[in-house]
Amino acid sequence: MLFAVHMRVALPRDLARGIRDDLVAREKAYCQELQKSGRWVHIRRCVGQYSNISVFDVADNEALHQLLWDLPLFPYMTIEVTPPARRPSDLAAGERTV
Repeated sequence: MLFAVHMRVALPRDLARGIRDDLVAREKAYCQELQKSGRWVHIRRCVGQYSNISVFDVADNEALHQLLWDLPLFPYMTIEVTPPARRPSDLAAGERTV
């Protein structure tokens, strides 16, 4: 199933630099692992924000929940999930299942 996910990060300003750097490094490694596995299909930065819009391809709601829960930055995120539906006028709609 495909899911569009908007993630906003709000790290505390007083978070120690070493802790921040470790969190960000672990987040990047996990994100890249998920991309290589094909579960994190797209990631795009929101200009001017510590935020991204991503597309995930996972088995179901529970799989997405666990994947998001395991993000190192999860405790500092506000997340909005949108399960997209197939659009009849999409030329590629016949090429994939949603």
